[in-house]
Amino acid sequence: MTAEDRAVIPAATTRPANRVSPLLEKHLEEIAAHYSGPEDKRPAGRQYRAILARYFNMRLPQDASVFEIGCGAGELLELIHARKVSGCDISAVQVERTARRLPHGTFYHQPGECLDVPGTYDVILLSDTINYAGDVQEILNQARKLAAPHTRLVMSFPSAMWRPVYSLATTLGLRARHPQANWIGIDDARNFLNLSGWSIVEIEPKVLLPLQIPVVEPLLNRFLAPLLGFLCHTVICTARPKVSMENCSRRVSVVVPARNEAGNIEAAVTRTPMMGDSMELIFVEGNSTDDTWEEIQRVKAAYPDREIQIMQQPGKGKGDAVRCGFAAATGDILMILDADLTMPPEELPKFYEALVSGHAEFANGVRLVYPMEKEAMRFLNLCANKFFSVAFSWLLAQPVKDTLCGTKVLWKEDYERIAANRCYFGDFDPFGDFDLLFGADRLGLQIVDIPIRYRDRTYGSTNISRWSHGALLFRMLAFAAGKLKFV
Repeated sequence: MTAEDRAVIPAATTRPANRVSPLLEKHLEEIAAHYSGPEDKRPAGRQYRAILARYFNMRLPQDASVFEIGCGAGELLELIHARKVSGCDISAVQVERTARRLPHGTFYHQPGECLDVPGTYDVILLSDTINYAGDVQEILNQARKLAAPHTRLVMSFPSAMWRPVYSLATTLGLRARHPQANWIGIDDARNFLNLSGWSIVEIEPKVLLPLQIPVVEPLLNRFLAPLLGFLCHTVICTARPKVSMENCSRRVSVVVPARNEAGNIEAAVTRTPMMGDSMELIFVEGNSTDDTWEEIQRVKAAYPDREIQIMQQPGKGKGDAVRCGFAAATGDILMILDADLTMPPEELPKFYEALVSGHAEFANGVRLVYPMEKEAMRFLNLCANKFFSVAFSWLLAQPVKDTLCGTKVLWKEDYERIAANRCYFGDFDPFGDFDLLFGADRLGLQIVDIPIRYRDRTYGSTNISRWSHGALLFRMLAFAAGKLKFV
């Protein structure tokens, strides 16, 4: 890459006078002048950015392209694991510092309120930028220009509770003087994002101690911050652009893992409604002791008008069956339908509509809203499901009312990204539900619950072992907490 290719691209530091109010123009000029002064050498700022980078990198795929609005001198971007880094800043001096620090990147001399940047990015960062913005809503509007449907906006801002601490640190010379700040709360952030066409995936407080003090900082930030959010210094928010896919042609793949379910195979074919522009059913037989495999073969031959793939899984467990089916799927949308049909196949269009309407990126079935049939779920299983609902909603920072419902629906391209980043968690889940949920959460996918009416089995018995599988769920909860929450 030549110097011309990657060098600072000059642009006006403020928007044209006829496009901004005089008050906003004055604010932008003051901010630009302030941050064009000598570089702050105090260690506190660099330490704080290193802590933020740890949280951001946990959310970013390493092959992502990243654009930071308000990149400053590039100290945060330098710590971000990304395939491509770019950014903009209102100060030409700061942009030049960033270009020297990151010669492989492309950087622009522009305010966030007036972006003129080509292309789109996987991730847009706003790290403690909105606290000095002249127009937060306009910055978020402009960020939409850089967003594709899969883009994630990752934004951090300090809690107003820390305002007295900031003042004291500045007075003592521990913190550089800054322009007068906006103090934005979580509700304010939700409102700004909603007004600007962004949908919040998750928002939660982080960072009890914004300084890297050995032993103390990891103890406070990793183990206590998840429990004491109201005291945290920083709020980190992940959002996605509001998009609708209703006018796009879509093919659907319905994967049906089947073990000892011979009596339900034909009903899975006849009762599953057509969805999208085309649809395939993929039966994955899993080491049955009855004649499930023979029945799958018979049904495929009996319904030549339906597009049906059949296979036998190479390993054991539902998780292995789902991965086998997803690998063979040719659809844009992937669905899991348990062969016991306790989740009625007639409900699947609800999941489809949630995705194509843009309301969800990961649709998760919920059995705990509507009344169940008498034999649908045993009492202790119900209690366990409610406990895990609370635990996993806290863990994922998204409401997930029923983690164990077998029906989950997502875009194939998102599943492929989950699979590509599976090494972060490892192959730990024989069910497949948590592999998908945890992977979706780490990628910042919006998980939405779809309430369904849970039915009694009409054939066979459950493949779930209440006690051994319950103990396994507790182990997975603890494992995931160490990977997602206590980091």
